[in-house]
Amino acid sequence: MAPATTTPSVQSWTPIIEAFTDVLGPDKVVRRKEELLVYECDGLTSYRQRPAVVVLPNSTEEVAAAVKICDRFQVPFVARGAGTGLSGGALPIEDSVLIVMATMRNILGVDLENQRVVVQPGVINNWVTQAVSGAGFYYAPDPSSQSVCSVGGNVAENSGGVHCLKYGVTTNHVLGLKVVTPKGDIVDLGGPVAEMPGYDLTGVFVGSEGTLGIATEITLRILKAPESIQVLLADFTSVEAAGEAVSAITSAGIIPAGMEMMDNFSLNAVEDVVATNCYPRDAAAILLIEIDGLPAEVKATGERIDHLCRQKGARSITVATDPEERLRLWKGRKAAFAAMGKLSPDYYVQDGVIPRTQLPYVLKEIAALGAHHGYRVANVFHAGDGNLHPLILYNNSIPGQLEQVEELGGDILKLCIKVGGSISGEHGIGADKRCYMPDMFSETDLETMAWVRQAFNPSGLANPTKLLPTPRTCGEAARPQGNAFPQVERF
Repeated sequence: MAPATTTPSVQSWTPIIEAFTDVLGPDKVVRRKEELLVYECDGLTSYRQRPAVVVLPNSTEEVAAAVKICDRFQVPFVARGAGTGLSGGALPIEDSVLIVMATMRNILGVDLENQRVVVQPGVINNWVTQAVSGAGFYYAPDPSSQSVCSVGGNVAENSGGVHCLKYGVTTNHVLGLKVVTPKGDIVDLGGPVAEMPGYDLTGVFVGSEGTLGIATEITLRILKAPESIQVLLADFTSVEAAGEAVSAITSAGIIPAGMEMMDNFSLNAVEDVVATNCYPRDAAAILLIEIDGLPAEVKATGERIDHLCRQKGARSITVATDPEERLRLWKGRKAAFAAMGKLSPDYYVQDGVIPRTQLPYVLKEIAALGAHHGYRVANVFHAGDGNLHPLILYNNSIPGQLEQVEELGGDILKLCIKVGGSISGEHGIGADKRCYMPDMFSETDLETMAWVRQAFNPSGLANPTKLLPTPRTCGEAARPQGNAFPQVERF
């Protein structure tokens, strides 16, 4: 039998807050109800729960002290970075402490010779590249929110981005971690080199969504910037043709640095908001394909991709090599999620993964599911690795719409599983998708995961109710924002 996840009941917060204040100082403890409003949700804004208290540590030692207080009083805690996550991973639970890492924003060391950087978890993703770009290096993982999301959150969710097709997701670029365990101990996982002996505990921790502890220092691998970069924009008269072009490119043995697709709905939303003036509004779908490497290699690969896209029905292909032109082509894709806010008061984004060969079929099915449920669905995704981001537009103020949209999102995830895919590629499971884990994993699989969690987190205090399903979280209905302290349970 797998270990149970418990959420202890807190009798009085006074001694707990006094303990936090004594250790961290009054300026690092947030308790006033109006100030806690800032922290009641992450990027999954449909669900809100105010934490009982927020603490703002500045160092590994302060994080450890805060966690030890939680352990002493048996209070559940949730770690939070920049709050940009889209699966409810940093969503507080009732009577919990939110440990916010946003003030730990220092780059602790840059070692260009060995191609590594050591950062605190609150460092913004894009700051890492900015710190080393002058010397000709960059940090590869680049979520669309890279200008605001934090490295600590990227580690928790194993975030990806445009360049994950060729260069991998966060776990491929983390060499080592300093971690505060749920008991408040400080341990080092991994190290300064890529291959360390012993169990790969770094690999276990990355993507564990705050359930195994809190990373306070992160050693990242940086890469030498390529000599040449080219971006191609190909437009198609059907989504199926664009999907077939993706399969043709990868089947030819070509691995672009990034390959993204946007359907007509999403590209028009982007043009309305960002006005790139480079996306053809009448296209059924566009592909953005980035290739990098040596100049001769990039030129030859670009010509092959051009031929393959035209062979699959591309009407026109735009090529950009100038940095400003490349940025303009990517600008719309990076702003796609934000653009949906102009079309609808609310949107619900999913994060399924499918085999690339299933793209045409799955996109047809998503359109059919949207029509069946009566909601518009925009498709923006990492086409190269089959990571879909269907955006379902709805109005949360209309009773019943959220529940209907959840059902549609669940149907899309089940479709991904049906064709041999996954329920998450980079956003994580969090609170949003935990109840779909049994659709993908067997009871034995889930029990094994629960035992790993138990080894790190024996008291069940670190981000309880997230990632793994439990009878309580999957057996009760969630309720959206409304009353001052709504309860958050099932999604």
